[in-house]
Amino acid sequence: MPTDIKTPVLQLKNVQIAYGQIQAVKGIDLELYSGELVCLIGANGAGKTTTLNAISGTLPIRAGELMFGGNNIAQLPAHLRLRQGLALVPEGRGIFTRLTVEENLRMGAYTRSDRDGIEADLERVYTMLPRVKERLAQVAGTLSGGEQQMVAIGRALLSRPKLLLLDEPSMGLAPLVVEKIFEVIQTVVQEGMTILLVEQNANLALEFASRGYVMDGGRITLSGTGAALLADPKVRSAYLGEEETA
Repeated sequence: MPTDIKTPVLQLKNVQIAYGQIQAVKGIDLELYSGELVCLIGANGAGKTTTLNAISGTLPIRAGELMFGGNNIAQLPAHLRLRQGLALVPEGRGIFTRLTVEENLRMGAYTRSDRDGIEADLERVYTMLPRVKERLAQVAGTLSGGEQQMVAIGRALLSRPKLLLLDEPSMGLAPLVVEKIFEVIQTVVQEGMTILLVEQNANLALEFASRGYVMDGGRITLSGTGAALLADPKVRSAYLGEEETA
């Protein structure tokens, strides 16, 4: 539940995003409060990844306000958003395939100078993701998809983000790996991390999320608690593969 009802960590106000003449996101409002796990679900092409990319700064917005920590960051470059505490784990992981696992992790801390803190955070990642620790000297491009996803999440955590954006962390992964990744997500949320999650597995996302938003055709069409959306017949029919009863 929100811990600060006055100032959201993240707030989108009538945000519009376009690719040339094609308007992909058509004026959405969205907000996250400190310590929340909020999910964004919807069909392919609904605008979910586009929204995350705009929040992270890798894609410009056409109109609207993008507030982070009470400040409008719509014109702030992506690297400065990272320095302010906004980290993205992109769809497809985005790791440095020619670097070792350890080098990838340490790249996550490149904005930091507190050596002791970095080493402590590395040990924390190793504790949460022991498989990553076993492969520190391995070239990251030779890892399995699940291991690469773990490295990508670990790298983002090394930046000590105030807000973590996760784009499709379970895509293409085996069930046991997905279970481990969501265990890590749950752990960092319990420790106070704020997360905006885009996830193809709507059922899993809504089970973990405190709140959720449904996107369709570049618009937010529904929002509510994770439990309420999970129980909504329209959501279950459209995104969970169940027939809607009359």
